Amino acid sequence: MAKHLKQGQQAETLAARYLANIGYQILDKNYRSGRAEVDIIAQTGPFLVFVEVKSLQKTFHGNPEDRIGEHKKHMLFEAANDYQQEKNWHKEIRFDAISVNFYPQAIKIEHFEDAFS
Repeated sequence: MAKHLKQGQQAETLAARYLANIGYQILDKNYRSGRAEVDIIAQTGPFLVFVEVKSLQKTFHGNPEDRIGEHKKHMLFEAANDYQQEKNWHKEIRFDAISVNFYPQAIKIEHFEDAFS
């Protein structure tokens, strides 16, 4: 497997563990609907949260949502709608972003709640 794919999988695993440690219930990972994929689907309080995980090798200035293009957002919205219908979810939803920065000496996780809508 290519290095960037392994890093992406590791980032998603770390992000899911981070969310679980702060009280989120992980409902699904790598949920697919058609061509769309959501990295993590979780619940916290009244929110169903759709999480996009971005892994970064170098320092990235700005927010991870800056790296989530309009096409990707559209695909996430479609997948979220499908998931809500499948699960008959009628409460609030939110779209979060998590960046996992792989520095030479450490890994830094940043969580951006309600990153885009």
